[in-house]
Amino acid sequence: MTESKPTVLFVCVHNAGRSQMAAGLLARHAGDRVAVRSAGSDPADSVNPAAVEAMREVGVDIANAAPKLLSTDSVQEADVVVTMGCGDACPVFPGKRYEDWELEDPAGKDLDAVRRIRDDIDGRVRRLASELLGDG
Repeated sequence: MTESKPTVLFVCVHNAGRSQMAAGLLARHAGDRVAVRSAGSDPADSVNPAAVEAMREVGVDIANAAPKLLSTDSVQEADVVVTMGCGDACPVFPGKRYEDWELEDPAGKDLDAVRRIRDDIDGRVRRLASELLGDG
């Protein structure tokens, strides 16, 4: 962790929906007070278009985000690792804070379903930001 700026890594299987939405929302709510990363254990070729649209509706642009492969280094560099359905694919290191958020996968879902998932993620991200930044 760099001085007082925590690093949060969001991980889901394809890094195309849930983790991208969470990263975009945390960046929006925490600004430059938190370093935000995302990755996937089996990254897709592109971000889910329904996730892009759902995020655009709330003023967060993830259209240029690219799914990235989860690496051991990215986990080691994080202070908080939030997994979203990647199961045992995420390496575990002592001393890290891990959270597992059970969230529906937006892949193949219509925009209304993706909006509900986005709103669920937003509530969780706001709580996490408040905890990390001492705002609550």
